[in-house]
Amino acid sequence: MTPAGLARKRLLARGALWWEATWPALWPALGTLGLFGVFAFAGIPALLPGWAHVLILAAFLAALILALRHGFAGFRAPDAAAVDRRLERATGLKHRPLAALQDQPATQDPDGLALWAAHQSRMRRLIARLRVGTPRPGLAARDPRAFRAGILVAFCAALFAAGGDAPALLARGLVPHFGSAPPPAALRVEAWVTPPAYTGAPPIFLPAQGGSATIPAGSRLQIALSGGLGSALPEISGLPGLAFEALGGGSHTAQASMLAGARITIRRDGTEIATWNLAVQADAPPIAAFTEAPGRSPRGLALRLPWRTEDDWGVVALRAEFHLAARPEAAPITLEMTLPSAAPKQARGLAQPDLSAHPWAGLPVQLRLIARDGAEQEGRSEEVTLILPERSFNHPVARAIIEIRKGLSLNPTARPDAMREMDRITQAPEAFEHDPGTLLALRTARGQLQRDRRAETIGEVQELLWEAALALEEGRDTRTARALAEAQRQLREAMNEAERTPQAENEQQRSEVERRIEQLREAIRRHLEAMAERLQRENAEALPYDPQQRMLDQRDMDRRTRRMEEATRQNRMEDAQRELAELEEMLRALQEGRVARSESPERQRQRERGQQQMGAVQDMVRRQGEMVDQGSRRAEQQEQRAAQQRRQAQPWNQRPGQPGQTTPEQQQQAEQEQQRQLQAEARRQRALRRALGELMQQQGDLTGEVPEALGQADQAMREAMEALQDGRDARPAQQEAMRRLQEGGRQMAQQMQRQFGQGQGEGEGEEEGMGETEMGGEGQDGEQQLGEGRDPLGRRARENTGNADNGSDTRVPDEAEQLRTRRLQDELRRRGAERERPAEELDYIDRLLRRF
Repeated sequence: MTPAGLARKRLLARGALWWEATWPALWPALGTLGLFGVFAFAGIPALLPGWAHVLILAAFLAALILALRHGFAGFRAPDAAAVDRRLERATGLKHRPLAALQDQPATQDPDGLALWAAHQSRMRRLIARLRVGTPRPGLAARDPRAFRAGILVAFCAALFAAGGDAPALLARGLVPHFGSAPPPAALRVEAWVTPPAYTGAPPIFLPAQGGSATIPAGSRLQIALSGGLGSALPEISGLPGLAFEALGGGSHTAQASMLAGARITIRRDGTEIATWNLAVQADAPPIAAFTEAPGRSPRGLALRLPWRTEDDWGVVALRAEFHLAARPEAAPITLEMTLPSAAPKQARGLAQPDLSAHPWAGLPVQLRLIARDGAEQEGRSEEVTLILPERSFNHPVARAIIEIRKGLSLNPTARPDAMREMDRITQAPEAFEHDPGTLLALRTARGQLQRDRRAETIGEVQELLWEAALALEEGRDTRTARALAEAQRQLREAMNEAERTPQAENEQQRSEVERRIEQLREAIRRHLEAMAERLQRENAEALPYDPQQRMLDQRDMDRRTRRMEEATRQNRMEDAQRELAELEEMLRALQEGRVARSESPERQRQRERGQQQMGAVQDMVRRQGEMVDQGSRRAEQQEQRAAQQRRQAQPWNQRPGQPGQTTPEQQQQAEQEQQRQLQAEARRQRALRRALGELMQQQGDLTGEVPEALGQADQAMREAMEALQDGRDARPAQQEAMRRLQEGGRQMAQQMQRQFGQGQGEGEGEEEGMGETEMGGEGQDGEQQLGEGRDPLGRRARENTGNADNGSDTRVPDEAEQLRTRRLQDELRRRGAERERPAEELDYIDRLLRRF
């Protein structure tokens, strides 16, 4: 009885024996054929005369015959016994068990037959684990230096180098030619088109046998020839001046710029090799247009210029040109528009330039958009006529000065008329309160017009007249505020220079710093006097003026400047810079306090409403952040439950009653609890969205416009609410709502700053404070109130008797507060590690951690 599978194993063993016998016999012949392939693919036969080629072919043929004869000498086909011996040898069996299965007992004795049956049974058990084993032809012993690998590598390299010409080269190697000269090798043609760089398009490769293609105008055509050129150089036609140039090594090239379509043909000995029909796509000029009629912005003095532009390969520049309608020949006003990317093919935008200070303000102008593409082509929009917005002046002399300025813009040659008008104004100094600055500015402008006949003088005089009109309109306090800011800037620069100067050369710089401190002290004194005069003039009945308060302010400022002088003399520039920073904070707080006191009660109520709305936005950001945290915790719980279910699904965890194993009832209860949480979160999200809608309505009533970001936040909240109702992950929509709320808060601060004239520091403080209550900020309840002996920041003022505070009001935090601080730090670090949070929130957390 033959065991199952033995026939298949014998068949495999026979195949292995054939391979072990055939491969060593064939490899010398295969190596000979490989060497011939290298010889043919390398193109060597084309370089040999016919008789030499015949000799080499005969040598290869003889080598092939000898290799086959030597390889198959003594070759014997494997028989059945060899197959069985290989199986037994591969398995490691002894005593030839396969032969035992075929043998017959020599006796018919019952005891002998029983012993023979037991022996065959044991042999069958051994045969059950027969293995064929891998073939081992033993080629490494016959070729110890691995010449076969070298031949294989050379053959593959020659075949790769031949490429598509491999069949022709192989045929050329098998058939010798006995002509007077060997025929040329196969000609290699390569052609491609490089579009202009401004298009950004990749090179276009043309088929070697010819074809058609459409290319951009200005592209560069390049054709390269190599290989069997022979003595006759191919001809090329289709473009004037297009011809092949030698590159060396038997290669030639031709190139030309494609400005129009052409048919390029290459011929050799009257035979057409390749033809390309190239069509040129002309580069259309860019398009520039206004999407809406340009005009004055609803708020402020800026122009509103909504624009769009497009080009087939991209717009590289867009500008707006204003031409004075009364003098089209005058140099235009040019404004460069900011494009969204380097060279967009289509773009839209809104420009809001403020030209209210330009000499053409209030005059009709002709506006046109001009777009330029990479080919230096320009596209122009339709011309629009409008009047540039101008600032309104209430002071009669300021209005007269602006009219003089306009007259010079309309007619620069009318200098006598402008000088007569200036003389008329200066003859009545009571009209401008005998202000020496205004008188000096008018006389300086008149003198320039009379003596300096250059064309540039008109612009210089117009700038001088504009400054004089602003000074009259804004009042003395605005002029002194600008002078104070300039004195602060100069002092800061002098301190920085003194800090960088070596110690040996620092004496001169310290003197410069002391001089700048004196200038700052004088600028502060003048500004305080100007502010006091304005408050007394504007609020003579509503707010009684207290001169004692101005004296207190002046003494505080003098004390700060004296400390700066003392620190400078002792070469403590860091202390001097710190004193300057604190002085600037005092000035800012003083300015904000004066502005608040000078407002009407109605305006103060509006400002308070705006601040309440800002606080409401911050509270919404905090509540939305809490909902995001709740969603994150819920997602973590879901992942934990899913991991637990996966563990329980494993076969080794299927035993009932195992500790920690959840039942189906518990899982169902957890899912029901999760659904209740989702519905509760959806209701909270709906309530938060309703509150946002009320806030948007209040903001519209207060300022007349609603920030666009708040509308986007409302849309994100609606998506989050729908996701919660459907049981989906609402965190992406909630995070988007947080980002839009923060952006909306910044836009609200900017609107209220424009509406109510808030100071820059206040607006920035509101923007930076977005979300601070969420992270544990103390808010207004934790602020220190100003009192006697404290600076505007609530810190105890230092007296001249010492350089440091004695710390009498310093409170050391107790253990509970320290623990709360550590918990806050841990929470900040945890949230900072969650990189999926909005970028604005992560940036705010990083800034808080740096403060800790």
